[in-house]
Amino acid sequence: MAEDTKGQGGDDLDQPLNLSGFAPKTADELNTPLDADAIRAAAEAASFASRQPVKPAATAPASLAVPEAAKGQGAEPAQAVATPQPAPPRQPRRRTTGRNQQFNIKATAETIDRFIALADKHGWVYGEAFEHAVAALEMQDR
Repeated sequence: MAEDTKGQGGDDLDQPLNLSGFAPKTADELNTPLDADAIRAAAEAASFASRQPVKPAATAPASLAVPEAAKGQGAEPAQAVATPQPAPPRQPRRRTTGRNQQFNIKATAETIDRFIALADKHGWVYGEAFEHAVAALEMQDR
């Protein structure tokens, strides 16, 4: 037969949970340093992957590396592959306009593409393009 679990938080949901066996950790328990090797072993046993970067093997800097095609042809390491230059920064699309309200709508992908194409064609930010669209609709209503 099953053990009597009344008062111990077992399967009997009508009884209150007995937490008398729990107590906060003492100051000594909180200040005890953890064993890094034991933690690493437990993590490996549980198949946790490390988030630490993998340290590369000691090799020559990439700026001095000789390309495979140049090896054996007398290429000097100083004449090796140059590092690529970063791409120029994009032009900012936002402007300080005083527009401070958000307006979310649903539209088809085609309509959104047309709206963006018009805004790009005229060099407008989306808020400015929307203002022009509203003005055009108001003129059409007159």
